[in-house]
Amino acid sequence: MKVLVVGSGGREHAICWKLAQSPHVEELYCAPGNGGIAEVARCVPIAATDVQAVTAWAGEQKMDFVVVAPDDPLALGMVDALEAAGIPAFGPRQNAAMIEASKIFSKDLMAKYHIPTAAYRSFTDREQALAYVAEQGAPIVVKADGLALGKGVIVAQSVEEAQQTVRDMMDGGRFGAAGAKVVVEECMTGPEVTVLAFCDGEHLVCMPSSQDHKRAFDGNRGPNTGGMGAISPSPYYTPEIARRCMEEIFQPTVAALRSEGRPFQGVIYFGLMLTPGGPRVVEYNARFGDPECQAVLSLLDSDLMEIFLACREGRLDTLDIRWKGGAACCLVLASGGYPGPYVKGLPITGLKQAEETAVVFHAGTKRGEDGGVRTNGGRVLGVTALGENLERAIDGAYAAAAHISFQDMHFRRDIGRI
Repeated sequence: MKVLVVGSGGREHAICWKLAQSPHVEELYCAPGNGGIAEVARCVPIAATDVQAVTAWAGEQKMDFVVVAPDDPLALGMVDALEAAGIPAFGPRQNAAMIEASKIFSKDLMAKYHIPTAAYRSFTDREQALAYVAEQGAPIVVKADGLALGKGVIVAQSVEEAQQTVRDMMDGGRFGAAGAKVVVEECMTGPEVTVLAFCDGEHLVCMPSSQDHKRAFDGNRGPNTGGMGAISPSPYYTPEIARRCMEEIFQPTVAALRSEGRPFQGVIYFGLMLTPGGPRVVEYNARFGDPECQAVLSLLDSDLMEIFLACREGRLDTLDIRWKGGAACCLVLASGGYPGPYVKGLPITGLKQAEETAVVFHAGTKRGEDGGVRTNGGRVLGVTALGENLERAIDGAYAAAAHISFQDMHFRRDIGRI
């Protein structure tokens, strides 16, 4: 098969890396790709958000299958456009991707179908939102309704901080159109866990649990990022919690979307909070999380292409999906200043040494004119190691990362240990 993966980050590198191992995949392409993806796929210089150009290129090149990995093209309806052109695709259609594209839609869906989540109110009027924050007190959570690169959620520790966040969002300065509407919700407490699940519209198969580390600095301090590292499985996700999540959250979500005429085919990301009152949904995403994807796919012991085809064809329940034992840790190496302003184009050294004991997924890199790898984003690399247990996997990721260097590189030193 000729397969195209859409996207350019660490998630897409992990997907390409796994697809390249499939005997079904004869030719692998990625649009636009990055410096690391170029080692396993042919990169195509088309923006991931250019629905028309991607669809046209896939048709002209007679792609047999397209994997739409990032949130933006899913929200823009890329899967719908590809299927309208007769090209099979992996990922939810636009109306199902709404579970991520609109926080208000997802919260209202959970309320309607009694899926446990935080108490909330949604607002299109700034003054009403400010009054509600004052009435509820702090700590309190303010979320931009739309897509905001994983950074549109603020856990405010004071009423003043929450109200300023509302102003920043709803006045359009902080997240543009994504913040024109906001959700204000109670601040839940407990360990956070991510469960990714393959879904064919009716059936779902959960992957091993994982835990992302969103804050920029050690001790879960600093601003939210797209993710500074991930481990899998989560030590907090017990068999009993898994059973409750399946019965109270996972299956009801799939059934709710189907009942609403929005059958979900692709990967559903369940962001969970294990509260004293039981598991609740923090958020949904309509695709693999990043960097959770790197850790989880490293544990997959089955053919990813076969799984994608089964999701697309509604026969996920016929597969026996296997996972490796042990654990995985993905450590993100970021540019100095991230998630704020940062410099691009810095040379990276030590990749070959790191790759002797770990897999290095490229997130924000490019090839220089000299053929060397340079920085090209905020999150630059995801150093991913396996181990017979979580401690070994964490130690392996840090040991491999010690070989890598670029100017002002920074990373958290407590991934999986907090």
